[in-house]
Amino acid sequence: MDTLDRWHDLVRTGDLAGLDELLHEDVVFRSPVLFTPVEGKTLTAMYLAGACQVLVSDGSFTYVREVVDPPHAVLEFTSEIDGIEVNGVDMITWDDDGKIIDFKVMVRPKKAFDLVHAKMAALLEQ
Repeated sequence: MDTLDRWHDLVRTGDLAGLDELLHEDVVFRSPVLFTPVEGKTLTAMYLAGACQVLVSDGSFTYVREVVDPPHAVLEFTSEIDGIEVNGVDMITWDDDGKIIDFKVMVRPKKAFDLVHAKMAALLEQ
């Protein structure tokens, strides 16, 4: 199973235990709700798990488009949170071993960004 198949499987099943083997030790995570990139597998896994809880857990999340040019992919997604449509992209880069080395998330429109930011902050404070 390649990197994107494994990522899709994790998102689809909600079983994020597989993040440990999918993420490179030195992965860099870039989020629209953070001012600086997060470095390392532990923190990246924490933020990705939080994002999945906020964006995916209600069942409305879906990837609607993929642009793939290995070892890079841009995955456009939609989700609905509290009646607000969220549109965004996951930009993923992986190494020769299939480990994710860079993961960037972008979210729009501003109303959706503000809601995702608030929900992520509340989740991470727990």
